[in-house]
Amino acid sequence: MVKTKISLLLPLLFFTLVGTSHAGGIAIYWGQNGNEGTLSEACDTGRYTHVNIAFLNKFGNGQTPEMNLAGHCNPATNSCTKFSAQIKYCQSKNIKVLLSIGGGIGTYTLASVEDARNVSTFLWNTFLGGHSSTRPLGDAVLDGIDFDIEQGSTQNYDHLARFLKAYSKKGKKRVYLGAAPQCPIPDRFLGTALDTGLFDFVWVQFYNNPPCQYADGNVTNLLNSWKRWTSTVPAGKIFLGLPAAPAAAGSGFVPADVLTSKILPVIKKSRKYGGVMLWSRFFDVQNGYSASIIGSV
Repeated sequence: MVKTKISLLLPLLFFTLVGTSHAGGIAIYWGQNGNEGTLSEACDTGRYTHVNIAFLNKFGNGQTPEMNLAGHCNPATNSCTKFSAQIKYCQSKNIKVLLSIGGGIGTYTLASVEDARNVSTFLWNTFLGGHSSTRPLGDAVLDGIDFDIEQGSTQNYDHLARFLKAYSKKGKKRVYLGAAPQCPIPDRFLGTALDTGLFDFVWVQFYNNPPCQYADGNVTNLLNSWKRWTSTVPAGKIFLGLPAAPAAAGSGFVPADVLTSKILPVIKKSRKYGGVMLWSRFFDVQNGYSASIIGSV
């Protein structure tokens, strides 16, 4: 009888040990530097599971929405439709492609609940499963919308999230929602939106925020903040957002060996662990960061 009990316990113990680490992916921001290569080239690396096309940086309050893809193309001349085939190519590789709205430079805000509804309608018809005569990225249907809100009003993004998520029931495919809050909790712009629990991917920016980022060999602040995010913020998966090179952010760069030896082994124990988000594809090309961490993510 004793031997039988031990033989039954061993598989359970083994499962517990191997089940504490969760596999993750790498999300990348693409679109803000014409020298970072094409979307297809990014997806051909085989290192990314999510690509955020950045940015739609003008919307709301009655403005005509505008997209800025830096040196890649000019939406005003319809030259960004060339990326339609590349978006579909990435999706054929099971890579989620989202449109990121907001960013550090632009003019955007949501003036009211009705404004949020209007912006959601625009996003659905122009980039998702709806229909519009003007689709800057062509007829490709993106997988969702990423909220990178860093300025303007702090209101009504919870309503925008609800309106966008409701389209999941109307279209042929699910509308995924991503968010890129700063690591202090709650995020000034997205805290209320995140409280809805509607976001599938939350790639927290653990940089340019000294109280909750890595610095001078010390991982404590970052790990403490990660624990707070994964234990208090409702979300599908939470990603560790990092700069892909020292030049990619003012502070918070984590050397690859520190990430793989001191941080990933700890955060991968969380059931909400989704992986790592990197800013940005341009800096990743320059520094090869994703290539050096892919085996540990």
